[in-house]
Amino acid sequence: MKKKIDYKSSGVDIAAADRATERIKSLAKSTFSSRVLKGIGSFGGFFSFKGGEYKEPVLVSSVDSVGTKLKVAFMMGKHDTVGEDIVNHCVNDILVHGAKPLFFLDYIGTGKLSPGVIEQIVKGLSKACRKVGCALIGGETAELPGFYNKDEYDLVGFVQGVVERKKIIDGSKIIPGDQIIGLKSDGLHTNGYSLARKAIFQSGRFDVNDYVKELKTTVGKELLKPHKCYAPLIFKLLKRFQTCSERSEPIKGMAHITGGGIEGNLKRILPKNCDANISVDSWKTPAVFNFIQKLGNIENQEMYKVFNMGIGMILVVSKKEVTKILKHLSNIKESAFHLGEISTGKGKVRLLNSR
Repeated sequence: MKKKIDYKSSGVDIAAADRATERIKSLAKSTFSSRVLKGIGSFGGFFSFKGGEYKEPVLVSSVDSVGTKLKVAFMMGKHDTVGEDIVNHCVNDILVHGAKPLFFLDYIGTGKLSPGVIEQIVKGLSKACRKVGCALIGGETAELPGFYNKDEYDLVGFVQGVVERKKIIDGSKIIPGDQIIGLKSDGLHTNGYSLARKAIFQSGRFDVNDYVKELKTTVGKELLKPHKCYAPLIFKLLKRFQTCSERSEPIKGMAHITGGGIEGNLKRILPKNCDANISVDSWKTPAVFNFIQKLGNIENQEMYKVFNMGIGMILVVSKKEVTKILKHLSNIKESAFHLGEISTGKGKVRLLNSR
């Protein structure tokens, strides 16, 4: 007689999935507004888009993953901050075009589903969504035995936002003479972790629980610092300085500094006839990057290509408004730096060092 098998013995526990869904329903509901028409559990998420507040609404969407930062979460057994990471990363990506987030969806793939871990992840997702007024309306939790390593998972996020057509920010109106402002990052955010892990855990032989004096914290806590969300700050700036006028657009372009570093992301918004000239002496590189570079014996050029190096968001603004914007940022205690300026060129980004 052959032994009977079922889905659970194959590695998929439907009952565990149901328990996970019940745990996260209230967390997701905490992000809902009157625009959300259905709770978690339907085949699709329902969001009522009232376009009356926009004359010509344009939907802006983005998708991304947390990447190998998850490896640090696995090592720490801490899973709430990665939920914040993916929401903030995706929101920042549409934010650079002036878009406000409407709703968010997530995908969690794992080898063996743990309701407690799923709950931690969704706790982080819902926390970040509430902060930016974005509804977490659904997602997918897939149990895929044999596909992932034990006790590991993947986390992907999808965001949908909206912007008035006349208020889209895409860098197309950047001209020579415009000025470049950088906003401080909170560490690595969600990029460069494959290189960081190799330098710290392989070359340096550190453990996640090791305290590092120059970091003033443990390795694990430093690496799990959440990706900073710039939406509250940027929307305040846009409300204060931006108008629909063709002649008055103080904030002409924004770049979210993720994989590819400053050069790889800033060039995405530069017109073909413009170059960006940035002085790397205009801000102090956070200790974590110096720590990684020293342990891995990594060249400067590679560091700036892989990491944000302390600048999480870049604004390109008109020369006439740069002083006012910097003063305003200083008044609200936001760490901002005057990085350089735009010149006539061929769409290149130059990282200049005066030393």
